[in-house]
Amino acid sequence: MSKLYELPAHVLLALYASGQASPVDCTREVLERIGHLNPLLNAFCFIDEQGAIESARESETRWLAWRKQRETGFGGANAPRALEGVPVSIKDLILTKGWPTLRGSKTIDPKQDWSVDAPVSARLREAGAVVLGKTTTPEFGCKGETNSPLTGITKNPWHLQKTPGGSSGGAAAAVAAGLGPLAVGTDGAGSVRIPAAFCGNVGLKPSYGRVPAYPLSPFGSVAHLGPHTMSVIDCALAMNVMKQADARDWTSLPPDTSNYLIGLDDGLAGLRVAYSPRLGYVQQLDPAIEAAVKETAHAMESLGARVEAVDPGIEDSLDISFGLWAAGAANLWRQLSDEQRAVTDPDFRSEATIGLAINPEQIHDFNQRRGILGSTLRQFMSRFDLILTPSTAVCAFDTRAAGSAGLYDAQTMLGWTPFSFPFNLSQQPAISFPWSLNPDGLPIGIQLVGPMFGDALVLRAARALESIRPVKRPNAL
Repeated sequence: MSKLYELPAHVLLALYASGQASPVDCTREVLERIGHLNPLLNAFCFIDEQGAIESARESETRWLAWRKQRETGFGGANAPRALEGVPVSIKDLILTKGWPTLRGSKTIDPKQDWSVDAPVSARLREAGAVVLGKTTTPEFGCKGETNSPLTGITKNPWHLQKTPGGSSGGAAAAVAAGLGPLAVGTDGAGSVRIPAAFCGNVGLKPSYGRVPAYPLSPFGSVAHLGPHTMSVIDCALAMNVMKQADARDWTSLPPDTSNYLIGLDDGLAGLRVAYSPRLGYVQQLDPAIEAAVKETAHAMESLGARVEAVDPGIEDSLDISFGLWAAGAANLWRQLSDEQRAVTDPDFRSEATIGLAINPEQIHDFNQRRGILGSTLRQFMSRFDLILTPSTAVCAFDTRAAGSAGLYDAQTMLGWTPFSFPFNLSQQPAISFPWSLNPDGLPIGIQLVGPMFGDALVLRAARALESIRPVKRPNAL
């Protein structure tokens, strides 16, 4: 029988319901594994073992009472909640009541009053999840790899010399290594999808506003929150919890009462898919990744989709994405004292320095061109249900220490991930899911992009492909 830490959330819930497994046993097993592997991976920066066990005991009590009521027909037991007893983790950019949120930075005082849950943190607790702790992030989520002066280097469970990506690298490494089947990340230019691709997980960037945020990101309306999971089913399960409205986020979408698990297995028949392996402008693409996305296109055709090789007609938006990001970094920089600035990540410092030189006319131009890109993609999606691309142009590369890359400019930060940031700018839902391994045994991720508010459709399509290509797990650990 599989170890409990190897199992996705939906399987754990079925085992809890039948009495074949308990939340306490599962949580203890996961915590033991964290104790063994976190010194190697550096995926967690904060762990609350006592709180996790207490939460698991509460969940176990609910499951026991519920099973007894079903067997006897008597009693008024509270029904198990959507994630009752499932171990989860939260990225250390997201507020968690009672726990420090240091954002990968030495500039934040850990001793302040941590009295607020972000919307997603509150929803997970309300759904019965066992929240284990916080996962690592680069400083302020500033890059697509996970290292910082505060927490050091986070490593990829598939190969300890490789990066898990970023900025949700701790979340991705945790899920891939069996340190909890669900982790919450953030995605401002690919920060959920990049590490999902590098670590062989499923990672969803929902439509902007679908998962509320509080406080709003300093990087503006490119920033999204989304789940890292072992399977697409788990991703849908998590989204049912995370997508609840919260009035603190004035940009959040109206309540969505739909159940993303319903229709998840409806398949691809009749869906119109735009196959765009280079988006019309990507010059450098790993041949193994290009072959994998081509194979995915053929697989979608075999499942009944109508696949057409066509580019969406957008420009390379690297300068827009990086420019808006650098401007946000500059605003953060202005809020820091000289003493705080002295202990920041040199990579963040580079971004902020570039951002300080961006003038209001450039910001206006970035936003105007962003609007054109978004309009072009919305019109394109009137002809297609989905866009199929690689998740990244490269597989996981070697880890490096914070500040070791030299000038941290647009090319260094985002040039190797040209498929992710356009859809932060357009705010469309996009999912990365694992498809195959490259010749070095590293995961290759495939991206599906849907129309605005088409989150359920993106999940449905990824589920169809997952059903014929089950997720592989790293065996190096």
